[in-house]
Amino acid sequence: MSVLLRKYFKAQTIIKKGSDVCGMLALLLYFMWDELYHKANGFSASKDHRQEVSVIEYQEAILACKTPKKTTSSRLEWKKLGQGVSLVYYQQALQGDFKDRAEMIDFNIRIKNVTRHDAGEYRCEVSAPTEQGQNLQEDTVMLEVLVAPAVPSCEVPTSVMSGSVVELRCQEKEGNPAPEYIWFKDGTSLLGNPKGGAHRNSSYTMNTKSGTLQFNMISKMDSGEYYCEARNSVGHRRCPGKRMQVDVLNISGIIAAVVVVAFVISACGLSICYAQRKGYFSSKLNSSSQTHDSF
Repeated sequence: MSVLLRKYFKAQTIIKKGSDVCGMLALLLYFMWDELYHKANGFSASKDHRQEVSVIEYQEAILACKTPKKTTSSRLEWKKLGQGVSLVYYQQALQGDFKDRAEMIDFNIRIKNVTRHDAGEYRCEVSAPTEQGQNLQEDTVMLEVLVAPAVPSCEVPTSVMSGSVVELRCQEKEGNPAPEYIWFKDGTSLLGNPKGGAHRNSSYTMNTKSGTLQFNMISKMDSGEYYCEARNSVGHRRCPGKRMQVDVLNISGIIAAVVVVAFVISACGLSICYAQRKGYFSSKLNSSSQTHDSF
């Protein structure tokens, strides 16, 4: 743990033990004592410098160690911070997979082929002997890796009924920064008002953040081929188009079918009643009994 971090945790402990005013006074006295102690023991440490570096994935990045004094007797270490601390440059050699895809330029690291897994916080630590004693300098670099979206996953129903509520979904999990989603119908964007308004339906809502396209009351004119495009500052990808067919519910046809079925059932019922009144079933039953007795 660096000297600055040790100071921070000790100061936090002091503040928690007193009130706000007393804690601030104790914090001031602590740093004054700590500075005098380290000077008396010939040790000093510089404050952290913080840099932010953004690079597109698979391109190169340079992590610069911007310490004010560098000499041949300086000792350099690079570490990647996170849940655990991992060594990047130690004992004058790159560590891990950085051996094959990075190089040292003075006290800086040049990563030739940055991947999304390289994103995170890095710290360089430079220690060197001085006339006053050992001097430690630290510099922090935050590396952000920009990633183009992957092919999004799209959910488009193949067939729906007119008048129903329908939601199309589009999602992608790799892009950085997070992409926005645009839906297209038959090759035309549904964002905004297209010329002529041929594909604009006042009943739908498109959320470019969540990737949903919702029809509150879908109609026959909404039939077509739909696809979604995920885009950010690095690039854009789209899912394959899928056709959605909107079927109109034929009320008159359903009523006609019900009437026909009811008529057939009624006709069958009337035929049975008529045959029973004419004694058709009785004569058939008597004939069957006489045939049975003759045997």
